[in-house]
Amino acid sequence: MAQDLRKLFEEKRGKLSGEPMKEGHEERFLDKLEDAYPTKTRSLWPVLRIAASVAVLILAGIWIWNGSSTGEITNTQVVDSQSNTDQQQITIGDLSPDLKKVEDYYMANISLELAQLDLTGEKRSVAEGFITQLGELDSEYSKLNAELNEVGPNDQTISALIRNLQLRLQLLHKLKETLDQFKSSENEQDQSISI
Repeated sequence: MAQDLRKLFEEKRGKLSGEPMKEGHEERFLDKLEDAYPTKTRSLWPVLRIAASVAVLILAGIWIWNGSSTGEITNTQVVDSQSNTDQQQITIGDLSPDLKKVEDYYMANISLELAQLDLTGEKRSVAEGFITQLGELDSEYSKLNAELNEVGPNDQTISALIRNLQLRLQLLHKLKETLDQFKSSENEQDQSISI
């Protein structure tokens, strides 16, 4: 009763090797295989959209919370480079996706830095010069944006717009450092008085 399996397989192989496969056999096999085990491709876009939405909500919450706690800087408009009439005008972000990333990066960082500022009491008087310069840079940005719309995109205007954003962010970093120094000098004075 014991049979050698090798001999049995060789006999079967010999019988089947002479027979051709039916036409369309491979396609039917692949269709059945696809039905049994479909390939699933996962996209990161839904996850990235959710993450971007969460980041925007967090930044908006921080900005609103800091704006309501300081109270005094709410009337100062430094970042809004587009008014309601400028909505039909193009910006550097409309020119290419790379420039859009650059513009969004600087605008988000400028807004974040502004939201983090605590300009209450004597700090407000220290920051007034910086705020004036930021306002001037914002009006210059608006002029450059108007030039971009009138003349059309060119390297000089685009470079000037990007440099303006960089200068505003640098100025905010300098303001933050100045306020930190002011705060540390106040703390030193308070400690020397208490001693």
